[in-house]
Amino acid sequence: MKINELLIGLEFKEVQVGREVEVTHIAYDSRKVKEGTLFVCQNGENFDSHDFVNEAIKKGAIALIVEKNIDIPNSEVTVIKVENSRKALSRVSSNFYNQPSHSLNVIGVTGTNGKTSISYLVSEILQNNKETIGVIGTIGMEVNNVPLNLEKTTPTTPDSLELQMVLREMCKLDVTTVAMEVTSIGLDQHRVDDCKIDIGVFTNLTEDHLDFHGTMDNYKKSKRKLFELCNVGVINIDDSAGREYVQTMSERKLTNENVKLTTYAIDREADLRAFDLLLNPSGSKFKVKYLEETYDIAINLPGKFNVYNALAAIGTTLNSGVSMECIIKALKTIKGAKGRFESVLSKSGFSVVVDYAHTPDALENVLTTAKEFEPKRLITVFGCGGDRDKSKRPLMGGISGDLSDTTIITSDNPRTEDPLSIIKNIEEGIKETSGSYEIVEDRKEAIKKAIEIASAGDIVIIAGKGHEAYQILNDRTIHFDDMEIVKKLIF
Repeated sequence: MKINELLIGLEFKEVQVGREVEVTHIAYDSRKVKEGTLFVCQNGENFDSHDFVNEAIKKGAIALIVEKNIDIPNSEVTVIKVENSRKALSRVSSNFYNQPSHSLNVIGVTGTNGKTSISYLVSEILQNNKETIGVIGTIGMEVNNVPLNLEKTTPTTPDSLELQMVLREMCKLDVTTVAMEVTSIGLDQHRVDDCKIDIGVFTNLTEDHLDFHGTMDNYKKSKRKLFELCNVGVINIDDSAGREYVQTMSERKLTNENVKLTTYAIDREADLRAFDLLLNPSGSKFKVKYLEETYDIAINLPGKFNVYNALAAIGTTLNSGVSMECIIKALKTIKGAKGRFESVLSKSGFSVVVDYAHTPDALENVLTTAKEFEPKRLITVFGCGGDRDKSKRPLMGGISGDLSDTTIITSDNPRTEDPLSIIKNIEEGIKETSGSYEIVEDRKEAIKKAIEIASAGDIVIIAGKGHEAYQILNDRTIHFDDMEIVKKLIF
């Protein structure tokens, strides 16, 4: 693709024009530069790829996007200076892959908790409606539940270059709709700026990622950006942030007749409201009022938080053209995403639940749901990730201390932090409660300990890693799957 075609719609300060050549590749990592590359220089928290410009040119970069004034001795290299190279990367990536999102129905799901579960519920409902569905998120990238063998360098929302490439591949596979988790960091870093998002879904807002955003207000503002991009909003108005996003959509609706809004709730009036909830360990039943009609809903997922997830999925798929009758039928058969309240029953009569809960609110939801089943004892195993928001660690300790009969504090993904230092942060919170606890640093031993002390009627919750099949240590990443370990120990 010619440089001038890549720059369509891009705002730039100045251009140093080199020789007219074909761009065959885009990279923001100098290690991935090859002949014919447009190299996009980003100034990150731990790196500045402007420092690798000469290396990139030697490897074959024929054009550069930069934020800084840099000396380029090679006059044949085209240099485009921009205000923000992350925004520029989003635009040129979309152009390079021929704007794939415009050929898809793109659903963006944001919120602290529930993004993965809602994405999978939406996917399953639409697949039941005979559609080919792509999913992009924490668990990976799939088309009709088949993983795609594509590189993903970020945990949830891919960088804009990778995202546009994935969307183009999904177009080739005749995907009609993509359900994508959209994180606050992804929104702040302009990863979805040039993605046509048809439906934006909001789940909830609770404390997380404050190491990146600094304050809850900044965190909330980041998520608001999704509702400045999408045409249709499906928003939880039991959450105060959701009510603010409704205002954002309502203001846009005054000047754009294509903007639509569907609200959902349990505790207040909404377009979709659930009531008469009947929750048990095997699933949930509830009624939903929609357009003056009342519908009976049954899902194989326990807990009030899964009722919220189901409401979000119902609102989303209704806006995608699926009938309520088809949605209800599909929901009856869905089992949910891996590592989301995934449970097994031991031969000794106690249950083990593996869940991704890694925020205070998510942990509280999981433990509260488990207590509703009136276990003999609730035994919780959890830790917190290293190099992440430290403020939530004592909060999670306090929650487990208040709700669990016994807590085993252990390691999660410590990364470059000392695992015992993370554990001490958690311990500060649990000490403020009357909850019983012990520390077992090795996660496998902690899981083993919980299963050894469990007996008939107990529920063991193993929280924090969910679907993850790895553990990130200081110097390496090892294979580690909570459910795999559980099954080896109890069967």
